[in-house]
Order: sequence, then C-alpha cells, then structure tokens
Amino acid sequence: MIDLYQELKSLIIQLNRSETPYALCGGLSLAVHGIPRATLDIDLLILEESYPRLRQIASNLGYQIEVGWLNLAGGDVKMFRVTKIDTEDDECLPLDLILVTPSMEMAWSTREKVRWEGEDLWVVSREGLTAMKSLRGSGQDHDDLKKLKALHDDT
Repeated sequence: MIDLYQELKSLIIQLNRSETPYALCGGLSLAVHGIPRATLDIDLLILEESYPRLRQIASNLGYQIEVGWLNLAGGDVKMFRVTKIDTEDDECLPLDLILVTPSMEMAWSTREKVRWEGEDLWVVSREGLTAMKSLRGSGQDHDDLKKLKALHDDT
C-alpha cells in the first residue's frame, strides 16, 4: 500500500540532500497552510533547470511510469506527470512536476520554508497558491480558492 505521507517525506529528504530547489503546491500545500483536504498526488513547483535532477530522484524512489508533459491553462501551466505503482495492491501515486513559467513566477518567488518532520520543507505561499489555482479554474481549484479566501479573512 502506498503511503502518501511517507512518500512525501522520502521525496523531501532526497530533494533537500541534493539541494534541489522546489516548492510543494497543490492539495498537500493547502494542508501545510491549515486547510486539510483529501488528495491523491504530490505536486511540486520546480525550476526548468532542476527537472533532470528531480526526475532522477523521483525515478530512484520508484516513480517510473511517465505520462509525460501536459500543457494546461492555455499553456500557462506546464507539468510533467510521473507515477509510482504498487503492483501488490494495484495502487498508484502520481507526482506532478510543475515548471515555473512566467505565470508561476510570483508563486515561486514567495515560497516559504517551514519545518516539517525534522526537515526543511519549501511550500508555495498562500498568495502563491491563490495565483496558481486562479490559472486553472477547475471545480477543485474554485473550492480551494474559497477556502484560501476564508482563511485570509480570518487572519
């Protein structure tokens, strides 16, 4: 059985050891900011020049099935998806590597370092999450935006 929590921890440890820059984004980053929600993948915002190293780290951790590059939000979001498969349980865990494009620059430049499980964890800021989720506009993104706004209104 694939344990999302352990997978994230293993990935973060390897990224930090290799000094590969990243920022956690997506559903898991919402939880870091106090908005827990169910998610079935790991999303990382990355620099284009870090992609080869990050891809190798992911491969070493068992993320072998490549979906490939996806262009979303009219090309504003460029994402590479790779998946880890647990053949014993027929479970899979996608890892989405999202490139810092001009539309993502603010999310990257405002990323924050927090302490998590004894490790440094780089995470997209609430403002950066708001900007990223505004680009795609899926139903989940709209729900997340409402929660982010409510959290901001409470602070």
